[in-house]
Amino acid sequence: MITIDYQSKLPLYEQIAERFQALILRGALPPGSQMPSVRSLAVELSINPNTIQKAFALLEQQGYIYPVRGRGNYVSDTAKLAENKKHSLLEEIRQLLRQGKELGITRSEYITVLDGLYQEEDIR
Repeated sequence: MITIDYQSKLPLYEQIAERFQALILRGALPPGSQMPSVRSLAVELSINPNTIQKAFALLEQQGYIYPVRGRGNYVSDTAKLAENKKHSLLEEIRQLLRQGKELGITRSEYITVLDGLYQEEDIR
């Protein structure tokens, strides 16, 4: 379910949080479903439980999960989070397009890049 890149400069807890964010936003972990326990995930990944707890705390701060005392952590309804993330990503794209236009990148060059990216995704 979760893999860790030990070569990455990103801290382990952030990698774990990012992987869960992706799973939640894709719907692989639907709203209301229970997250794995800190202990079981720590054993599965062979890392310190405090690292998992830190990742879960980050996910809770960001609104991806919520704790239920004595029962564990559960996935929040993330429809609003997904919409906000999408809006944020589209704004980043707008900014990059503006910067590219200032550098002289043409519309057709952008379209070529986008088509290439979407074709790569279709192959996977």
